Amino acid sequence: MVSAGLCIGLQITQDTKGRELSMATREIENPLMRKLAEYGLITISIWIMVVGVYFFKFPNNFAFGGVTGFSTVVSKLTGWTPSDFTFAVNTGLLVLGFLFLGTDVGIKTVYSSMLMSFSLTTLERICPMYSPLTYEPMLELVFAIFLPAVGSAILFNIGASSGGTDIIAMILKKYTSMHIGTALLVVDIAAVAMAFFVIGPTTGLYSSLGLMAKSLVIDGVIENINMCKCFNIICDDADPICEFIIHDLNRSATIYKAEGAFTHHDKTVIMTTLKRGQAVKLRNFIKRTEPTAFILISNSSEIIGKGFLTN
Repeated sequence: MVSAGLCIGLQITQDTKGRELSMATREIENPLMRKLAEYGLITISIWIMVVGVYFFKFPNNFAFGGVTGFSTVVSKLTGWTPSDFTFAVNTGLLVLGFLFLGTDVGIKTVYSSMLMSFSLTTLERICPMYSPLTYEPMLELVFAIFLPAVGSAILFNIGASSGGTDIIAMILKKYTSMHIGTALLVVDIAAVAMAFFVIGPTTGLYSSLGLMAKSLVIDGVIENINMCKCFNIICDDADPICEFIIHDLNRSATIYKAEGAFTHHDKTVIMTTLKRGQAVKLRNFIKRTEPTAFILISNSSEIIGKGFLTN
Protein backbone atom coordinates (compact mmCIF):
# COMPACT_ATOMS: atom_id res chain seq x y z
CA MET A 1 0.00 0.00 0.00
CA VAL A 2 3.04 2.19 0.19
CA SER A 3 3.80 4.35 -2.80
CA ALA A 4 6.74 2.94 -4.68
CA GLY A 5 7.98 6.46 -5.23
CA LEU A 6 9.58 6.11 -1.80
CA CYS A 7 10.65 2.52 -2.43
CA ILE A 8 14.38 3.07 -1.93
CA GLY A 9 13.72 5.11 1.19
CA LEU A 10 11.39 2.37 2.42
CA GLN A 11 14.10 -0.25 2.02
CA ILE A 12 16.58 1.85 3.93
CA THR A 13 14.00 2.62 6.60
CA GLN A 14 13.17 -1.04 7.08
CA ASP A 15 16.84 -2.03 7.22
CA THR A 16 18.09 0.69 9.57
CA LYS A 17 15.04 1.72 11.54
CA GLY A 18 12.76 -1.30 11.36
CA ARG A 19 13.96 -2.58 14.71
CA GLU A 20 13.55 0.78 16.39
CA LEU A 21 10.63 2.21 18.35
CA SER A 22 9.60 5.82 18.06
CA MET A 23 11.15 8.35 20.42
CA ALA A 24 7.85 8.51 22.32
CA THR A 25 7.46 4.77 22.99
CA ARG A 26 11.15 4.00 23.50
CA GLU A 27 11.21 5.84 26.82
CA ILE A 28 8.28 3.90 28.33
CA GLU A 29 9.87 1.46 30.75
CA ASN A 30 6.89 -0.83 31.36
CA PRO A 31 6.93 -3.45 28.53
CA LEU A 32 3.13 -3.82 28.51
CA MET A 33 2.52 -0.07 28.38
CA ARG A 34 5.19 0.30 25.68
CA LYS A 35 3.50 -2.40 23.60
CA LEU A 36 0.09 -0.76 24.06
CA ALA A 37 1.57 2.59 23.05
CA GLU A 38 3.08 1.00 19.92
CA TYR A 39 -0.20 -0.52 18.81
CA GLY A 40 -2.03 2.66 19.70
CA LEU A 41 0.26 4.56 17.32
CA ILE A 42 -0.21 1.89 14.65
CA THR A 43 -4.00 2.13 15.00
CA ILE A 44 -3.99 5.93 14.76
CA SER A 45 -1.66 5.91 11.76
CA ILE A 46 -3.79 3.33 9.94
CA TRP A 47 -6.95 5.34 10.56
CA ILE A 48 -5.24 8.46 9.23
CA MET A 49 -4.35 6.50 6.08
CA VAL A 50 -7.87 5.10 5.80
CA VAL A 51 -9.43 8.58 5.91
CA GLY A 52 -7.15 9.78 3.13
CA VAL A 53 -7.70 6.69 0.99
CA TYR A 54 -11.45 6.24 1.43
CA PHE A 55 -12.69 9.85 1.44
CA PHE A 56 -10.23 11.40 -1.01
CA LYS A 57 -8.42 8.76 -3.05
CA PHE A 58 -11.15 6.26 -3.94
CA PRO A 59 -13.90 8.76 -4.95
CA ASN A 60 -11.50 10.55 -7.33
CA ASN A 61 -10.03 7.30 -8.75
CA PHE A 62 -6.48 8.38 -7.96
CA ALA A 63 -4.33 5.40 -8.94
CA PHE A 64 -1.09 5.79 -7.01
CA GLY A 65 0.23 3.92 -4.01
CA GLY A 66 0.40 0.13 -4.10
CA VAL A 67 -2.72 -1.99 -3.60
CA THR A 68 -5.09 0.93 -3.03
CA GLY A 69 -3.82 2.51 -6.26
CA PHE A 70 -4.53 -0.63 -8.27
CA SER A 71 -7.92 -1.02 -6.60
CA THR A 72 -9.25 2.17 -8.17
CA VAL A 73 -8.39 0.89 -11.64
CA VAL A 74 -9.65 -2.64 -11.04
CA SER A 75 -12.96 -1.30 -9.71
CA LYS A 76 -13.55 0.32 -13.10
CA LEU A 77 -12.81 -2.91 -14.96
CA THR A 78 -14.73 -5.29 -12.68
CA GLY A 79 -17.69 -5.27 -10.35
CA TRP A 80 -15.47 -5.08 -7.28
CA THR A 81 -15.45 -2.02 -5.08
CA PRO A 82 -12.02 -0.56 -4.22
CA SER A 83 -12.43 -1.52 -0.55
CA ASP A 84 -13.34 -5.13 -1.31
CA PHE A 85 -10.47 -5.48 -3.77
CA THR A 86 -8.04 -4.04 -1.22
CA PHE A 87 -9.33 -6.46 1.42
CA ALA A 88 -8.97 -9.49 -0.87
CA VAL A 89 -5.50 -8.58 -2.13
CA ASN A 90 -4.15 -7.72 1.32
CA THR A 91 -5.42 -11.04 2.67
CA GLY A 92 -3.86 -12.91 -0.23
CA LEU A 93 -0.54 -11.12 0.20
CA LEU A 94 -0.50 -11.95 3.91
CA VAL A 95 -1.00 -15.63 3.04
CA LEU A 96 1.89 -15.41 0.55
CA GLY A 97 3.94 -13.67 3.19
CA PHE A 98 3.46 -16.48 5.68
CA LEU A 99 4.19 -19.10 3.00
CA PHE A 100 7.44 -17.49 1.80
CA LEU A 101 8.58 -15.54 4.85
CA GLY A 102 7.13 -17.38 7.82
CA THR A 103 7.18 -15.34 11.01
CA ASP A 104 9.28 -12.65 9.30
CA VAL A 105 6.00 -11.10 8.15
CA GLY A 106 5.57 -9.76 11.68
CA ILE A 107 2.56 -9.31 13.92
CA LYS A 108 2.61 -5.55 13.36
CA THR A 109 2.31 -5.98 9.60
CA VAL A 110 -0.57 -8.45 9.99
CA TYR A 111 -2.37 -6.14 12.41
CA SER A 112 -1.84 -3.06 10.24
CA SER A 113 -2.92 -4.78 7.02
CA MET A 114 -6.06 -6.32 8.52
CA LEU A 115 -7.02 -3.13 10.36
CA MET A 116 -6.80 -1.13 7.15
CA SER A 117 -8.76 -3.71 5.17
CA PHE A 118 -11.54 -4.00 7.77
CA SER A 119 -11.71 -0.23 8.23
CA LEU A 120 -12.09 0.43 4.50
CA THR A 121 -14.75 -2.28 4.16
CA THR A 122 -16.65 -1.01 7.22
CA LEU A 123 -16.64 2.58 5.95
CA GLU A 124 -17.95 1.40 2.61
CA ARG A 125 -20.91 -0.23 4.38
CA ILE A 126 -21.80 2.54 6.81
CA CYS A 127 -20.72 5.60 4.80
CA PRO A 128 -20.82 4.87 1.05
CA MET A 129 -19.11 7.44 -1.19
CA TYR A 130 -20.86 7.87 -4.53
CA SER A 131 -18.97 11.02 -5.55
CA PRO A 132 -16.05 13.17 -4.37
CA LEU A 133 -16.54 15.35 -1.31
CA THR A 134 -15.87 18.55 -3.26
CA TYR A 135 -15.58 19.79 -6.81
CA GLU A 136 -11.91 20.64 -6.31
CA PRO A 137 -9.84 17.63 -7.43
CA MET A 138 -6.52 19.35 -6.68
CA LEU A 139 -7.62 20.03 -3.10
CA GLU A 140 -8.66 16.42 -2.69
CA LEU A 141 -5.40 15.22 -4.23
CA VAL A 142 -3.52 17.12 -1.52
CA PHE A 143 -5.44 15.24 1.20
CA ALA A 144 -5.14 11.95 -0.70
CA ILE A 145 -1.36 12.41 -0.66
CA PHE A 146 -0.84 14.01 2.73
CA LEU A 147 -2.97 11.83 5.03
CA PRO A 148 -1.67 8.42 3.85
CA ALA A 149 1.85 9.85 3.80
CA VAL A 150 1.60 10.94 7.43
CA GLY A 151 0.20 7.52 8.40
CA SER A 152 2.94 5.70 6.50
CA ALA A 153 5.64 7.87 8.07
CA ILE A 154 4.42 7.05 11.58
CA LEU A 155 4.37 3.34 10.72
CA PHE A 156 7.88 3.38 9.28
CA ASN A 157 9.13 5.26 12.31
CA ILE A 158 7.99 2.53 14.72
CA GLY A 159 9.22 -0.33 12.56
CA ALA A 160 5.84 -1.36 11.10
CA SER A 161 4.26 -1.33 7.65
CA SER A 162 0.76 -1.42 6.23
CA GLY A 163 1.34 -4.69 4.37
CA GLY A 164 0.29 -4.83 0.73
CA THR A 165 3.19 -4.28 -1.63
CA ASP A 166 5.55 -4.14 1.36
CA ILE A 167 5.17 -7.92 1.60
CA ILE A 168 6.09 -8.27 -2.07
CA ALA A 169 9.20 -6.23 -1.35
CA MET A 170 10.12 -8.49 1.57
CA ILE A 171 9.70 -11.62 -0.58
CA LEU A 172 11.77 -10.16 -3.43
CA LYS A 173 14.47 -9.14 -0.99
CA LYS A 174 14.70 -12.64 0.48
CA TYR A 175 14.55 -14.78 -2.67
CA THR A 176 15.86 -12.69 -5.56
CA SER A 177 18.61 -10.25 -6.39
CA MET A 178 16.08 -7.90 -7.95
CA HIS A 179 16.34 -4.31 -6.81
CA ILE A 180 13.28 -3.78 -4.59
CA GLY A 181 13.00 -0.10 -5.39
CA THR A 182 12.84 -0.76 -9.11
CA ALA A 183 10.29 -3.57 -8.71
CA LEU A 184 7.91 -1.52 -6.58
CA LEU A 185 8.30 1.52 -8.79
CA VAL A 186 7.29 -0.58 -11.81
CA VAL A 187 4.17 -1.74 -9.95
CA ASP A 188 3.09 1.82 -9.17
CA ILE A 189 3.91 3.12 -12.64
CA ALA A 190 1.80 0.29 -14.09
CA ALA A 191 -1.17 1.38 -11.96
CA VAL A 192 -0.78 4.99 -13.05
CA ALA A 193 -0.41 3.98 -16.72
CA MET A 194 -3.59 1.91 -16.50
CA ALA A 195 -5.40 4.93 -15.05
CA PHE A 196 -4.61 6.91 -18.21
CA PHE A 197 -6.35 4.32 -20.43
CA VAL A 198 -9.10 3.04 -18.12
CA ILE A 199 -10.21 6.20 -16.31
CA GLY A 200 -8.86 9.04 -18.45
CA PRO A 201 -5.88 11.36 -18.95
CA THR A 202 -7.03 13.85 -16.29
CA THR A 203 -7.09 11.23 -13.56
CA GLY A 204 -3.89 9.73 -14.93
CA LEU A 205 -2.11 13.06 -14.65
CA TYR A 206 -3.39 13.62 -11.11
CA SER A 207 -2.22 10.11 -10.23
CA SER A 208 1.22 10.80 -11.71
CA LEU A 209 1.49 13.94 -9.60
CA GLY A 210 0.42 12.01 -6.51
CA LEU A 211 2.99 9.28 -7.16
CA MET A 212 5.80 11.83 -7.35
CA ALA A 213 4.67 13.92 -4.39
CA LYS A 214 3.87 11.22 -1.86
CA SER A 215 7.45 10.05 -1.40
CA LEU A 216 8.58 13.62 -0.73
CA VAL A 217 5.87 14.11 1.88
CA ILE A 218 6.70 10.83 3.66
CA ASP A 219 10.41 11.66 3.76
CA GLY A 220 9.61 15.10 5.15
CA VAL A 221 7.27 13.78 7.84
CA ILE A 222 9.74 11.10 8.95
CA GLU A 223 12.50 13.69 9.17
CA ASN A 224 10.26 16.02 11.17
CA ILE A 225 9.21 13.25 13.58
CA ASN A 226 12.84 12.36 14.32
CA MET A 227 14.07 15.95 14.44
CA CYS A 228 16.36 16.69 17.38
CA LYS A 229 18.41 19.70 18.45
CA CYS A 230 22.18 19.42 18.71
CA PHE A 231 23.77 21.88 21.17
CA ASN A 232 27.34 23.12 21.34
CA ILE A 233 27.56 25.38 24.39
CA ILE A 234 30.71 27.40 25.05
CA CYS A 235 30.73 28.67 28.62
CA ASP A 236 32.84 29.50 31.67
CA ASP A 237 30.99 27.34 34.21
CA ALA A 238 29.74 24.04 32.86
CA ASP A 239 28.64 22.42 36.14
CA PRO A 240 25.13 23.92 36.51
CA ILE A 241 24.35 23.31 32.84
CA CYS A 242 25.51 19.68 32.99
CA GLU A 243 23.56 19.14 36.22
CA PHE A 244 20.42 20.44 34.52
CA ILE A 245 20.95 18.24 31.44
CA ILE A 246 21.54 15.10 33.52
CA HIS A 247 19.06 15.48 36.37
CA ASP A 248 16.26 17.59 34.89
CA LEU A 249 16.29 16.50 31.25
CA ASN A 250 17.51 12.92 31.83
CA ARG A 251 20.09 13.24 29.10
CA SER A 252 23.86 13.19 29.02
CA ALA A 253 26.52 15.37 27.49
CA THR A 254 30.14 15.45 26.42
CA ILE A 255 32.42 18.20 27.68
CA TYR A 256 35.86 19.25 26.56
CA LYS A 257 38.20 22.11 27.28
CA ALA A 258 38.85 24.91 24.84
CA GLU A 259 40.55 28.30 24.67
CA GLY A 260 39.16 31.54 23.38
CA ALA A 261 41.05 32.66 20.29
CA PHE A 262 40.82 36.37 21.16
CA THR A 263 40.99 36.42 24.98
CA HIS A 264 42.90 33.14 25.43
CA HIS A 265 40.67 32.45 28.43
CA ASP A 266 39.87 28.85 29.31
CA LYS A 267 36.44 27.76 28.16
CA THR A 268 34.34 24.61 28.47
CA VAL A 269 32.40 23.23 25.51
CA ILE A 270 29.32 21.14 26.26
CA MET A 271 27.95 18.98 23.45
CA THR A 272 24.52 17.36 23.83
CA THR A 273 21.51 16.32 21.74
CA LEU A 274 17.93 16.79 22.88
CA LYS A 275 14.37 16.50 21.68
CA ARG A 276 12.73 19.77 20.73
CA GLY A 277 10.78 20.20 23.98
CA GLN A 278 13.92 19.58 26.02
CA ALA A 279 15.87 21.98 23.83
CA VAL A 280 13.57 24.87 24.73
CA LYS A 281 14.02 24.13 28.45
CA LEU A 282 17.79 24.01 28.15
CA ARG A 283 17.97 27.21 26.15
CA ASN A 284 15.87 29.06 28.72
CA PHE A 285 17.93 27.63 31.58
CA ILE A 286 21.21 28.76 30.01
CA LYS A 287 19.82 32.27 29.47
CA ARG A 288 19.02 32.48 33.19
CA THR A 289 22.13 30.90 34.68
CA GLU A 290 24.90 31.55 32.13
CA PRO A 291 23.82 34.54 30.02
CA THR A 292 27.31 34.99 28.54
CA ALA A 293 27.40 31.45 27.13
CA PHE A 294 27.74 31.06 23.38
CA ILE A 295 25.24 28.50 22.02
CA LEU A 296 25.22 26.81 18.62
CA ILE A 297 22.02 24.88 17.87
CA SER A 298 21.60 22.69 14.79
CA ASN A 299 18.96 20.24 13.59
CA SER A 300 19.49 16.54 13.01
CA SER A 301 17.00 13.81 12.16
CA GLU A 302 19.34 10.83 12.29
CA ILE A 303 21.23 10.35 15.53
CA ILE A 304 22.73 6.97 16.35
CA GLY A 305 23.45 6.06 19.95
CA LYS A 306 21.90 5.24 23.31
CA GLY A 307 18.56 6.97 23.76
CA PHE A 308 18.14 7.53 20.02
CA LEU A 309 18.68 5.05 17.17
CA THR A 310 20.99 2.10 17.69
CA ASN A 311 23.38 0.61 15.16
